[in-house]
Amino acid sequence: MQINPQHTALTEAVFYILLSLKTPLHGYGIMQFVQEISNGRVVLAPGTLYGALTTLTEKGWIESLDASDSTRKKEYVITTAGLEVVNTELDRLDELLTNGRKIYGSKAYEK
Repeated sequence: MQINPQHTALTEAVFYILLSLKTPLHGYGIMQFVQEISNGRVVLAPGTLYGALTTLTEKGWIESLDASDSTRKKEYVITTAGLEVVNTELDRLDELLTNGRKIYGSKAYEK
């Protein structure tokens, strides 16, 4: 696997935010999705979330959708560039797991 030098490992928060935006969601929906999919292990604070959303929008990995007439909540969705980033990260994580399992098997309980 060739790693793009422009791509560095994603933080858990960013990775989960990108995963959550397969379908359009507003900020609170993203927070709920991330907490649910991580079994409560990852909880996004509003400041962390909205800072990340701004950064991800600036990078072109997500985009905001126009608010509908029925709600004032801004929704976000992943872009094609964001999908490429997710796929690159999935490849990177898969490589880590594969190499770890080559060395230690499925669990590294013993020294």
